[in-house]
Amino acid sequence: MKIRLDTVVKTFDTFRAVHGVSLEIESGELVALLGPSGSGKTTILRMVAGLEYAEEGRIFFGDQDATDIPVRDRGVGFVFQHYALFPHMTVAENIGFGMKVSKVKRNRAEIETRVADLLRLVRLEGLGDRFPAQISGGQRQRVALARALAVDPKVLLLDEPFGALDANVRHDLRRWLREIHRELGITTIFVTHDQEEALDLADRVVILKEGRIVQQGTPQEVCRDPKDAFVLKFLGDANRLTGTVIDGRALVGEADVAASDLADGPAEIFARPRDLDWSATGPGLAATVTRVLDRPGERRVIATASTGEPLEFDVEPEQAVSAGDTGFVTLRRAKVFSLGGTSA
Repeated sequence: MKIRLDTVVKTFDTFRAVHGVSLEIESGELVALLGPSGSGKTTILRMVAGLEYAEEGRIFFGDQDATDIPVRDRGVGFVFQHYALFPHMTVAENIGFGMKVSKVKRNRAEIETRVADLLRLVRLEGLGDRFPAQISGGQRQRVALARALAVDPKVLLLDEPFGALDANVRHDLRRWLREIHRELGITTIFVTHDQEEALDLADRVVILKEGRIVQQGTPQEVCRDPKDAFVLKFLGDANRLTGTVIDGRALVGEADVAASDLADGPAEIFARPRDLDWSATGPGLAATVTRVLDRPGERRVIATASTGEPLEFDVEPEQAVSAGDTGFVTLRRAKVFSLGGTSA
């Protein structure tokens, strides 16, 4: 089922949560809406579901205008962050509930067969008679997904589906959800503020800021070619340095990086920690180490540049470096934005 949002607007009291968003999601695509709190991602999801109504613009499911269709008739499956399971019902009863109240009538045997199939799909065979309080958080999230799938939705919507789980469980469920999507091929939209989650799961990532789309593309596209400083900083750690573009090079101290598409003038330079190289001798940007953080498989160095700006960069785990050491940083790669807004 293809979904299209055409210049959708939503305002709550005097606060405009969504500013004229237009977005197309192809049939079978898995799209992540990614952004900080207040960026409008959950509001967009709820408008697609029919839980909120757009005051301007239209929402289409295929060729059908779904803007004013009630939530019950839209054919969507919705998975909430906190599961929203019925505590007095067993796992099997929770999964089957939507089928029992659906307009499409099924007899008891059909519902039981469908529930058994879904328990196998979400790898919870044998747990149908338990209550939600008797299973783990990760298992409850699987039950919530099975319940959403039970009504054969045209579209699957997930709102921060793993936000209430610990890191190890989230990692396992991300891999599992991708496998489920590959098997079922349902058009899926999920909301998250977790960059790693979006990049691991999605076919396409839509990045929002203050109710507007600032960039969208494959994980590779948004990571390798961020269109502005907000996107670059939001998608992971980045050092920010101020410098000057002269003749196609951005200069900061004795370090420089290509900026061939920018006019001469002041610029801001962003570089990931892995894109800085440290050495005891120059040339480069002089810096002093303030702290070394040892982690499994890597060493992260915290330093202060001679310009007074903070720096973070990674060195090999066995490289000798300590607080108080002085040296030089060179830029292996960086993204440069003129203070006027263009980038290179």
